[in-house]
Amino acid sequence: MIDMIFLNKECDPKIAKDKSLPNNAFLVEYISDGETCYDLVQSSKKVEIFDHYYDNYKSGLKNIIQSDGAVNPKLWNNPNKKEKK
Repeated sequence: MIDMIFLNKECDPKIAKDKSLPNNAFLVEYISDGETCYDLVQSSKKVEIFDHYYDNYKSGLKNIIQSDGAVNPKLWNNPNKKEKK
């Protein structure tokens, strides 16, 4: 099982309002090179997200907010996922 999946890096925070996202998607706010950035990530455990961002950004980690996604993660199809042949 994959611990954390990046759905969108350095994105507009408004995309977290999308109801078609999985219900285990989180919007992460952090400071990188003096600039506020947002990533949309998927994880079954919020602590995995915290560990990753704290290890990489320390005090730059500002907030982790659950998205408005309402889809069961088992039923959600990631549009960014490449199909295996």
